[in-house]
Amino acid sequence: MIFTTLGRHFFKLYVTTFLWFALGTSAIIFLADFSETTRRLSYMSSYSLLGASAMTLLRLPLILQQTIPFLALFVGMTVLIALNRKYELVVTRAAGISAWQFMQPFIFGALAMGLATTFLLNPLAAFGMRQSQTLETDWRMDAGRLKEKFVIPWFRQTVGSDDMIIGAASVSDDGTTLNKATIFHFDADGRIVLRQDAATAKLEDGYWLLNQVSELRPGEIVKTLPEVKVRTNLEQKYLTERLTAPEDVGFFELSRKIDAAKSYGVPPYPLQTQYHYLLSLPVLLVAMTLIAATVSLKFSRFAQSRSMILGGIISGFVLYVVTALVKAFGSSGILPPFVAAWIPVIVALAAGATVLLHQEDG
Repeated sequence: MIFTTLGRHFFKLYVTTFLWFALGTSAIIFLADFSETTRRLSYMSSYSLLGASAMTLLRLPLILQQTIPFLALFVGMTVLIALNRKYELVVTRAAGISAWQFMQPFIFGALAMGLATTFLLNPLAAFGMRQSQTLETDWRMDAGRLKEKFVIPWFRQTVGSDDMIIGAASVSDDGTTLNKATIFHFDADGRIVLRQDAATAKLEDGYWLLNQVSELRPGEIVKTLPEVKVRTNLEQKYLTERLTAPEDVGFFELSRKIDAAKSYGVPPYPLQTQYHYLLSLPVLLVAMTLIAATVSLKFSRFAQSRSMILGGIISGFVLYVVTALVKAFGSSGILPPFVAAWIPVIVALAAGATVLLHQEDG
């Protein structure tokens, strides 16, 4: 069916409608986020309309990604209801084509949009979000104000006999650069023997590269140095894992981050759950399309039943909420990540197919 003229027509109609919905949703997201960005950051000296627009555009793919399941639901309902009202599905049925056959293009369309979201939109969203956070951090540093979500905890590292505590006002460059960093060095008895304050501390291969450093030792005057190297056994992939959220990691980077987390003894559940969620996303869109079909395939001369349409919207919303809730269980380790990501999708897919079987085949 998908390769016939009618199948290509339905597939093109679904994809075109999906893209128009995505474009309209993006415009709404841009206006809302731009207004919120302006409200939060307009007092800063670095603020500009161009910069706020750029920050909003960088965040746009990540926010749009969260709406994709709902877009699949509404696009499916919109297309099927429109085809019903124009009698196209009536003629299709009269030609002897079953619902399972003419639904194939819509299912393939949902799969295509899901794959594009996982492999194209998600990496773009992760990159954009990291760049947006870096830009906002720079603005807040220039304004001398950093909110709590940009403040990182202090952490400890021991390299040989050198015991250090490292902290900073903020992070950038995907967590590998510490801004306004402070390092305390301790001796074997736990006494502070050296304090280093640096404008930035960049994690390189085997050392921290400190710039514009002030060193203070007990009983000595402050010494200023342009650059200092401090040994470390931390690796960039480990520091990034600790300082970035799973949503800020692109799909193609998740496997590497999961391996890094395991090697350093960090619980990998959030990253594993995000990985399986992105893999299951195309199937989730198919489930949303089947749910849309259960309330949209019945022919009505003038309009679809409002109660049925409302039921489809509620069903899709419940599925999304359950998926997000179970995903949180997987991220916390309560459920295995694979189970947390796939079980709601499989159950919804089976439920949608069962309802369609009952409606179409009795």
